[in-house]
Amino acid sequence: MATNPPVGDNQRRGAVRQRSQTQSGHWVKRDSATGQFMDVKSDGAPFKGVRKEK
Repeated sequence: MATNPPVGDNQRRGAVRQRSQTQSGHWVKRDSATGQFMDVKSDGAPFKGVRKEK
């Protein structure tokens, strides 16, 4: 029997699309379409659900 998740629970399922992250001292989130930096993590941990650049 399949169970569907509750609607409107504000939780992400899967990875964030069109985003990547790279580490240059701190983890920096980048928009894949424009290449602009979007956000920087201050605690040293990577972003959740965002793919890492090679």
